Amino acid sequence: MTEADFSFLRLLLQQRSGLSLTADKRYLAESRLGILCRRRGIADLEALVRQLRLSRDAALENAVVDAMTTNETLFFRDQTPFNLFRDVILPERLAANAGSRSLRIWCAAVSSGQEAYSLAMLLDELGERLAGWKIEILGTDISAEILEKARAGIYSQFEIQRGLPIQMLLKHFQQVGDKWQVSQRIRSMVTFKQHNLLERNDQFSRFDVIFCRNVLIYFDVPTKVKVLDLLTPRLVPDGAFVLGAAETVLGLATKLICDPQHRGLYRHAAMAAPLTASPASGLRPRPGIAAGMRG
Repeated sequence: MTEADFSFLRLLLQQRSGLSLTADKRYLAESRLGILCRRRGIADLEALVRQLRLSRDAALENAVVDAMTTNETLFFRDQTPFNLFRDVILPERLAANAGSRSLRIWCAAVSSGQEAYSLAMLLDELGERLAGWKIEILGTDISAEILEKARAGIYSQFEIQRGLPIQMLLKHFQQVGDKWQVSQRIRSMVTFKQHNLLERNDQFSRFDVIFCRNVLIYFDVPTKVKVLDLLTPRLVPDGAFVLGAAETVLGLATKLICDPQHRGLYRHAAMAAPLTASPASGLRPRPGIAAGMRG
C-alpha cells in the first residue's frame, strides 16, 4: 500500500467512524482490507482505494469501516462495571424511578451484544422486584453486520466461555448445534439499532444509564470530545454514565464529572454527588452471581 493510499484510508476512517488509525497500524489495515478485497473480488488494495476515490460508494465505505472496526467484547467484560450496575446504579435508579416504573439503558458501541445481554441477565435476576416495570435496553453500533449477530444472540463455545458464569449459561441459553443462543426472554429485553456515535442522536429519548465502554480509546482527542458532547444530553439529569477502565472524561468533557466513590462512573457535573445503594432498596449483592463473574 502506498503512503498516499494509506493517508486516504486514514482520512476516510476518521471522517466516517472517528477511528484514529495511527501509522503503526498500517499492517493491520493491509491485513483486514486485504481480506475485504478477496471477499469482494477486488484485485488489491490499490484497486480498492481507486474504487473508493472514484465512486464514493457508500456500501463499500461501510464495508471498509466494518473491516477496520474492533469488535472485541465478551460477557460481563471487566466484571467491575456490572457489579457497579447491580449494587450502586440499579438501586439508585429503582428508587428514583419508582413513580414511572421505567428504566432505560443505552449500550453505545455494543458490538456483538454481550454487554447488553449481560445487563439483561442481571435485571432478570431481580424477578418479581421488577414486575410491572418497563425495561428498555438499547444497543447501538456503527456496523450493520455485527448488529445482525447481536440480534441473533448466537455465540460460539469460545465466546460463551469468555466471561459467562455457568449458572447463567444453563439458565439463559439454549444449545443450537455446536453454538449457544440467548433465550427469547432475554433477547426480547434488548433492541439493537445502527448508529454512528459521530452523528446526532436526537431520535433517542433520554436514558437513565449510558454505557460507552472501551470505544473512546480508539479516537483522537477532538473526536472523544465530540462523542461525549453528543452523548451527555441523552443522559437524564441524575443518571449514570459508565466508561471503560482505561477511559476518562478528564480534560475532555466539562459537563460530566467522575463519581468520587466509583471508578468508571460519571455524573452530570451539575448533579454530581456521591451515591451508594440504599439499605431500604431491598437490593443486596448476590454472592452467587458475583462469584461467577470474571473479566
